Amino acid sequence: MSAHCQLTGRKPSFGNTISHSHRRTSRRFDPNIQRKRYWLPGEGRYVRLTLSAKGLKTVDTIGIEAAVARIRARGEKV
Repeated sequence: MSAHCQLTGRKPSFGNTISHSHRRTSRRFDPNIQRKRYWLPGEGRYVRLTLSAKGLKTVDTIGIEAAVARIRARGEKV
């Protein structure tokens, strides 16, 4: 799944686009997904994570080691 945050678990949500005449067509709200490479000092290697904008801020707050621990706790491979 491409539009998926590994840390927060955010995925696309779905809704409708409503035109001026009030016709409804399906649309998809994608999270702001970024691919970022972090140095993981505990393992001596880089990891590439797919994170939402909020996930990037979370990594800045809690640190990369704690973020990777949370991702692994969710069952994802890093």
